[in-house]
Amino acid sequence: MKRMIALRIEQKANHWVLTSTGDQPLRPFELAQRIAFHDFPSSLGLQLEMSGDSLLLSTEQLLRLLDESRLHFIAFEGADAQSEQYVVAIRQATKWLRTNDWQALTLDDEERFSFEHDDPLVAELLTTFINERFRSVPAEQLPRVMQFMNEHAVLEQPNALPIRLALRLTEPEEEETHWLAEVVIITEKNTHWTPARSKVNAPIEKALLKKWKPYAEELATLQNQLLSLCPTFSVDEAEHFFYASLNERQVQQLLKEDLTLLRAFDFEIILPSWLKQLTETKVTARAEAMTSYKKTASFDDIVEFDWQFAIGDQQIDRATFEQLLEEQRQFIRIADEWFHIDDVALQKLKQLIEEAESKEWTVRELLLEKQADDENDSKALFQDDGDSPVLAFTLNQQLRKFAQTFREKKEIPVVPLPNTLQATLRPYQREGFDWLVFMRQYEFGACLADDMGLGKTIQLIAYLLHVKEQNIAQSPALIICPTSVLGNWQKELERFAPSLNVHVHYGQSRVGEEFSEWMSETDADVILTTYGTATQDSEALQRVVFSTIALDEAQNIKNMQTKQSRAIRSLQGHHYIALTGTPIENRLSELWAIFDFMFQGYFGSFTTFTKEYIIPIERDDDEATKRELKLKIEPFLLRRTKNDPHLKLDLPEKVEQNEYVPLTEEQAALYEGYIQSSKEKMRDASPFERKGIVLAMLNRLKQLCNHPALYLKEPIVDAPRLMERSYKLDEIVKRSAQIASDGEQCLIFTQYLGMGELIQYCLDEQYNLDVPFLTGSMRKDERDRLVDAFQNGEFPIFILSLRAGGTGLNLTAANYVLHADRWWNPAVENQATDRAYRIGQTKFVHVSKFVTLGTIEEKIDKMLEEKMALSDELVQSSRWITELSDEELDQLFSL
Repeated sequence: MKRMIALRIEQKANHWVLTSTGDQPLRPFELAQRIAFHDFPSSLGLQLEMSGDSLLLSTEQLLRLLDESRLHFIAFEGADAQSEQYVVAIRQATKWLRTNDWQALTLDDEERFSFEHDDPLVAELLTTFINERFRSVPAEQLPRVMQFMNEHAVLEQPNALPIRLALRLTEPEEEETHWLAEVVIITEKNTHWTPARSKVNAPIEKALLKKWKPYAEELATLQNQLLSLCPTFSVDEAEHFFYASLNERQVQQLLKEDLTLLRAFDFEIILPSWLKQLTETKVTARAEAMTSYKKTASFDDIVEFDWQFAIGDQQIDRATFEQLLEEQRQFIRIADEWFHIDDVALQKLKQLIEEAESKEWTVRELLLEKQADDENDSKALFQDDGDSPVLAFTLNQQLRKFAQTFREKKEIPVVPLPNTLQATLRPYQREGFDWLVFMRQYEFGACLADDMGLGKTIQLIAYLLHVKEQNIAQSPALIICPTSVLGNWQKELERFAPSLNVHVHYGQSRVGEEFSEWMSETDADVILTTYGTATQDSEALQRVVFSTIALDEAQNIKNMQTKQSRAIRSLQGHHYIALTGTPIENRLSELWAIFDFMFQGYFGSFTTFTKEYIIPIERDDDEATKRELKLKIEPFLLRRTKNDPHLKLDLPEKVEQNEYVPLTEEQAALYEGYIQSSKEKMRDASPFERKGIVLAMLNRLKQLCNHPALYLKEPIVDAPRLMERSYKLDEIVKRSAQIASDGEQCLIFTQYLGMGELIQYCLDEQYNLDVPFLTGSMRKDERDRLVDAFQNGEFPIFILSLRAGGTGLNLTAANYVLHADRWWNPAVENQATDRAYRIGQTKFVHVSKFVTLGTIEEKIDKMLEEKMALSDELVQSSRWITELSDEELDQLFSL
């Protein structure tokens, strides 16, 4: 009795989704074993795609595997009404296929098969099945498929015979030119049998061994079917076992035209092993490239070539190469080896050599990729080792050294640091600066992809100062960054490069439609703007050619179809720089977008990039393509990580820095309104009441700097909207999520319960991160359990109340500390930082203190720096703030 299996069947795009249901549902692999036991590769899951709890089948697989006449132990029923309708249609379709009645099959003018059937679903199944079955057959040969099926009414060879029929092709003997094509029998032991020489022309029945004579009629029918699929032989039927002598032209026709049809109808073809292995053999050329006799090379030097030709590993001379082109031969024997020539590659090589000899190539074109002007361009790739392309180049010693500098970033020329740089660069930062200058010199876009915290900002600032001091710039540089770090860029430029004239093109400082006129008059060295503003003003910005265009957090243009990405990639500059710690976050399309910004045209169109890289890598996990892509991007990408022992980064044990973020428009309006109302209250207040009002203002404004929802006491809902309303929240959430994705750990301190809950909620909703929040109300056993779990790496982010988690805990697993809001007592912040930076810490610790620009947070931060001479007693509290004069308070609270 057959076991009944309930299936939920869904049709999605170009495949069918099968899911076993019921009390004891089968896992996808178990389901594959049940339905494909008669198809060994499929039963092992080798030819079936699985996703979650489901099998994904093509229509051809669906009808082949769910044919219940072949399944002796199982049957199917639909798990729901729709699935049952599919089950019934599958039964009817498989029954139809078993009848071999092809009168209802037609071929339309668009070279597509279609079936006529009373049931539209059955007709659709059969139509899709037959088109999938013959999808590899060229369109011009589909009429022959129709003719064959009308004449013979079969789709595949019968599997009831103990022996099989095959066509065998044998290469010529040495000194011979003709090939042998013959029909042979594949025996039960999988050996090849042909008639005895005395019986080669005897009728099939008489030529057969005695044990096979009962199958003579069926073998004769099969042979005639095989011959009808091979116009090369000009024979429709034969009484004896067929054999023929073929010249090379006939062999080419057999391989190009007949082979596909034979395989489509399940006929076996036996080819020489070398022929199967060498179907992709190319005639290749290598040329030693050299320049005129100079001590140093340049990207713009013209190269000369010394040509060498080969077929596979066999060297041939130029005359043999020219003979191959003239005779258009596809098979050639050199010594004892046969080669099947890739004619397409041969013609491509001819075209490339003609181009190289008629057109002057530069070193730049060799080291990158030679691209012709038309869409069907041929490509000549430099590749010093590995798999040989059609045309490859070796470099003489002089050029090889120059290529090594470019590709491996070795021995980059050292450039004097700008005199006006107010900072000391670490060795690896100095190398990054030299590299940026080198890439500008040769007009190559650059992607500085150092780990977060290694100082991409200071390297770019040094580069901008160099460009100014060397009088290279004819126009300002443009820096585009997320709004949340705009203030940070302002502060870093003021601190490290006070000589640069910086204009912030944002908010009230935005120039507007007169941007082009303003540009002609401005003396700005750097224009600083945000992605949103640059997108809104893209038409005006596109009319200017900037000295440098630098993108901070360049992954913001990763979605190439968005208006923002298209607008940024259309800007014009003399040099393009991308700063990002994550050049590829999820998909290769993001890499294309960044390279399209910094080196437009390098990877061609996105369609070309998809075909050449995305499909082979993301779908097929092709290692060779991965290596090729890596070789292509390496020269333009400089990435250093904190954990790389070979770099010897010489990092200090701890770096502390302020992270400046602006207020949103909503926060600014609430801030200004609250200041005005509070001033009214203070005007008539007593000294004691005045102190209370000041302390209340401190608390309320600090909450407002964190998030307007805290100030307005709103419920926590809608994470994306919450992050839009506060750049501080947005930056903290994204920064900590990035730390987690990098496999590192961080602590987030806040003095407000509401702020911790906001961060916790957004990390959960936006990044699916379950982040604990340690507060003063937490029981000791729960606190100890969380500390141990964090130390053991069980979760990457830990939010802590500044009061509850600021002392007494050992959290050395963290190498990042984020202070969401500022405490007026630096000692309290330092104690919190020391939860990570203490004995037992073996990693570099990066401490970020988030400060909202132009607010009480920034002003008190400055005052604390200026009042370091204050007594410890005063600094230990906020009392010193309440003692400020009216004028000082007005300056402190004004926005």
